This record gives sequence, structure tokens and C-alpha cells, in this order.
Amino acid sequence: MIIGVPTEIKDDEYRVGMTPVGVELLTGAGHRVIVQRGAGAGSGITDRDYSKHGAEIVPGANQVWASAEMIVKVKEPQAVEIDQIINGQIVFTYFHLAASRELTERLLATGGTCVAYETVEDAAGRLPLLEPMSEIAGKISVQEAVKYLGKPMGGRGVLLGGVPGIAPGHVMIIGGGTVGSMAARTAAGLGASVVVMDIDLYRLRYLADVMPPNVSLLHSNPHTIRQHLAIADAVIGAVLIPGARAPRLVRREDLKTMKPGAVIIDVAVDQGGCVETIRPTTHHDPVYTVDEILHYGVANMPGAVSRSSTFALVNATLPYVMKLAAKGLDGAAKADPGLALGVNIRDGKLLCRAVAEAFDMLVAD
Repeated sequence: MIIGVPTEIKDDEYRVGMTPVGVELLTGAGHRVIVQRGAGAGSGITDRDYSKHGAEIVPGANQVWASAEMIVKVKEPQAVEIDQIINGQIVFTYFHLAASRELTERLLATGGTCVAYETVEDAAGRLPLLEPMSEIAGKISVQEAVKYLGKPMGGRGVLLGGVPGIAPGHVMIIGGGTVGSMAARTAAGLGASVVVMDIDLYRLRYLADVMPPNVSLLHSNPHTIRQHLAIADAVIGAVLIPGARAPRLVRREDLKTMKPGAVIIDVAVDQGGCVETIRPTTHHDPVYTVDEILHYGVANMPGAVSRSSTFALVNATLPYVMKLAAKGLDGAAKADPGLALGVNIRDGKLLCRAVAEAFDMLVAD
């Protein structure tokens, strides 16, 4: 199979979909890997790093998209990339289709096949290709909360960990999955007072066994959400329904109960966000204010630590790339039902039920 690796062109995206060891393993198995010149620069990977392990370096994205049977990326195709998708071509990347009807419709019109990292499952029902980026995003969310709570950044002027004689800051985390648990550990390590909310009582019981004593676990419902919004210095949205749009759990009217200068970091923004007032932002322009509350909506948070993120991501994705390259889509999906769940669009037909429900579309048979 011919695998293509283009340079990411989404704003402030510095990751890349393939590492040199991936090139070595793929070419060693008899496949061709075509890499766009400079694709790895943002992650500290040179063209020579790729070429000495067997990659063919081409000057532009056009050669990658026109030649490859499978494109391996990091973020959803941008407008100019969608126009280059070939009928029947496999695109393997994060899509988050439920957040954008326009993206979904445009991809359906290409006749291509979209295999989404975020809906691939393993035998235990976990999300192995989302997990590493969720871990990183959870940690970054607290770093950004610390930064934007500073008065020069427009925040309340609160030190999350506090010092002897003053209370620590209060961090409210909505969602106890990978993002939420990583955020809780990071905030707790700084000394903050942390509360994690989730609707899954079994998950809360597990977290109760592994979290430090300054993390409280609460069942998530409208009353507890409103109660803790009123005392929160930082709110981290960490809600995930695989493949689906995130539920809106914080409404515009709720902001009026919050402390002026509090910070909302909605990690769920790439799935539409769990805060009504959130919208996607970029690393260059990450925050905006609504009703005196700072909102941070960067949709590719792990891209800020691109080298760490690229290697963590490819560690997880490469085994699936190898399966797809060796067996083709049909053979790989038959051999691995969890990989089959990643096929959101096949030859221009929508297969993901969660995306169909988000836009009241029909799922192909």
C-alpha cells in the first residue's frame, strides 16, 4: 500500500501523523511511504530522519494526496485538503465529525473513506487512539488554568495551590474519564482543592481509590454543577460521548453565578463543547471573555507540545496503520471489530450512528 503523510495545515498544529520508526516498519513490510517536505519540522523530525528510513520526500501536499491509497494525519482535513481526497481513498486521522455538519457533508461528497481515531475501540471497549492525547490535554488544561487565573491575563489573581494562611483555589472538573482524571491529578499535585463530577458511579468509585485526598468525587447533575460553578476558580470541561456531540452542561445563564475572572477550559470543544458559550480558538488567540468569565477553547491543545504528542500518538496509531496497510480496509476491519468502529464514512456513505444522530442523517446499511 502507498501511505501518504502530509504537513498539517490547521492553525497552530505542529504534530505529524508518522514518526521515522513508523516509516521503517512500513517500508520494511513492503509498503511505500510518501512524506511531504517539512511535515515533521514542528515535531523536531527532519526530512533526513524520514528518508534514511525509507520514506520518499515530495515537495508539496498535492503529490501526497494524489499518490496515496491511505493518508495518515493528525487533525481533520481542512477545506483545501478535502478537495484533494480521491474517491475510495482512506483518510486515517481525528475527525470529530459530530461537531461539524459542514465537515461531515463535505467529506461524504468526496467518496472517500474516513477512519476516525476517536471512535476506534480495543477489546475492552476503551479508546486507544484518543487516550494518549486525552492524557496530554488533561495535563495541559491545568497548566492553562494556572496561567489564565493570573491577573495580567485577565483572571482572578488566584494561585491554585495557595500558600500557608490562604485557601487553595477551587478546580471543578466535569467528567471523570482520561482527561478529567489527568486534570485532577495535575491540579491536586499543585495543592488545589479539586472536585470531579461524573454520572458513572463505578468510575467515581474507582477514582475514589486512586485520587489523592484533596480530590472530591461527586455525582454529576444540574444541582451539583450549579453549586460548584459558584465557587470555582477554574472549570475544566472533560465530557466525552464517543463519536457524539458533547452534551451542554453549563449554560449561558450559569456564568452569572460564577466569580468574575474565573476560567473555563473546555477540552470537549472539538466535540462541540460542554459549555454553551464555548467556541473553538487557537494557540495564538486562545481566550475570550463572556460575562466576565475567561473561556479557553483551543481545539488542538496537545499540538502545543508537539514532539511529545506526536510520538505518543504514533505509538498508539502505528499498529492500526500496519493492519490497514497489510490487510486493506475490509480485511483489517474484519479481523479487528474495534477498528471497524472507526470507519465513520465509507466510500461516501455515513456509517457512524452517533454522527448521524447529531445531524438527523441516515446511516447507510
